[in-house]
Amino acid sequence: MNTVSPVNTRVFDIRAFGAVGDGKTLDTATVQRAIDACSADGGGVVLVPAGEFLIAPIELKANVTLRIAASGKLVATTDPALYHEARGIPLQGDHTMADGNVGLVYAANADNVTLEGPGTIDGRRKAVRDAGIGGRHRPHLVLFYKCNNLAVRDIYLHHSAYHTLRIANCEHVQLDGIRINSRVVGNNDGFHFISAQHVHVSNCDVRCQDDACALFGDCRFVTVNNCTFSTRWSVFRFGGGSVAENIAVSNCVLDQVYGCPIKLRCGPGSRYENMSFSNLILKDVTGPISIGAGPQRENGTSAGAPASRPTTGPYANWPGGVVRNISFSNIRGNVITSPQPLDDSTFTGSKNPGELHSAIDLNAVDGTYLENISFNDIHLTFGGGGTLEEGARRELPQIAGEYFALGPIPAYGLYARNVRGLSMNNVRLRVATPELRPAIILDKVQGATLNGLSIDANEKAECAIRVMNASDVLLSRPRLLSPAAVFLRVEGERCRDITLDGGDTSKAQSVTTFAAGADQRSAIRRPR
Repeated sequence: MNTVSPVNTRVFDIRAFGAVGDGKTLDTATVQRAIDACSADGGGVVLVPAGEFLIAPIELKANVTLRIAASGKLVATTDPALYHEARGIPLQGDHTMADGNVGLVYAANADNVTLEGPGTIDGRRKAVRDAGIGGRHRPHLVLFYKCNNLAVRDIYLHHSAYHTLRIANCEHVQLDGIRINSRVVGNNDGFHFISAQHVHVSNCDVRCQDDACALFGDCRFVTVNNCTFSTRWSVFRFGGGSVAENIAVSNCVLDQVYGCPIKLRCGPGSRYENMSFSNLILKDVTGPISIGAGPQRENGTSAGAPASRPTTGPYANWPGGVVRNISFSNIRGNVITSPQPLDDSTFTGSKNPGELHSAIDLNAVDGTYLENISFNDIHLTFGGGGTLEEGARRELPQIAGEYFALGPIPAYGLYARNVRGLSMNNVRLRVATPELRPAIILDKVQGATLNGLSIDANEKAECAIRVMNASDVLLSRPRLLSPAAVFLRVEGERCRDITLDGGDTSKAQSVTTFAAGADQRSAIRRPR
């Protein structure tokens, strides 16, 4: 029976439409009838009360709030015959859904849709897999397509068979108080946004197996704050032939992120700019920050991006894409050298060699430069253990793919290649065990300011900092925290205007050395 709430919003209890809720009887049709009746009435609340309601895909409608009570649960069926493509969400012709358009709970072309708890949606991934439902036929747990004014809040999303919450081509999205626990398959994404705009994520806890907060396509005006994330792959993942701009991430804890907490992959025709990552805690991570621009595979193409470079448009002359105005500030944490199985994960993946000795990497190739990248108030402790051979690497593959595809990074703290406008202020890089790689490598970097840098080094290492064919670099007030053979090694005949101003390098046996054609007279400038 329909009832009226105190604010005159009609409530459609699914039991009044025949839902049983015993966890065995299929309740799809009755839940859908309640949603349809609510929509036909102009909107309201569809209530999932106490009970376990077994469902196949259900479709939410405009102006409908699906509310799951605290002891209520929607549970995925394991019958393969009952899964179907979501109505109104194309599989082909739109790159957002080419990998699957099945959703357990979904909405398409519907405005003013709300999904709220505090109850649960359970995707039963293991049972679904055991039933033979795989590939692009696997259901996303929750799927929204071309919806405006969308809200998901205070709900528990459990064991998705695919991505947990995929939001594509939607605008004005509010995600608040969501708890995700999906560590049961290799590509269990948490939040997966595609061409979403005006998105605000807050107060969420995401524990997943793949990208925790992926942003593909054209994503603009996105904020993420006051959240915790843990995953085997990446947290903030940008990629796929896209535009991402005006993004702000703040006040988040990233715990056990065995992949890369912040990863930007910019391929031909893509543009990433105006992003801020601030007030972050990184606990037991690998990575930890990786930005790449240019071809991401040996054949010159990018994963998820067009195979050929654009010949028209504002970025046609940028062969590797555009990355600029990215800031990182007030970040604390530690970077480990041996990722272990995640807590409570039922899925075991292999380790990548590059993860063992990772670092912050800024890597542009194929005539591309990263522009205006800043690090302010960053304190990180790295696991250490890098070798002389790793630190001696001068050439990395000319690709901007996943950082581990490059092999062990030759610096333990920061490796920067082809950057214009690099700023580091009050950055402290330490190691937990002896490390024979330099702390920082600047390769073909133009216009860098390193102010108040504090770094660990090793007397057996080649140097603490290496610059190669770099120009207009200011090292102001550096502090060497442990003994080193050489503080600054300058290499390459294109090195120009390297300035070392003040600081404490007394623990180094030699302050500067020169190699590979570097001319001391043109490379080093002395402050007046």
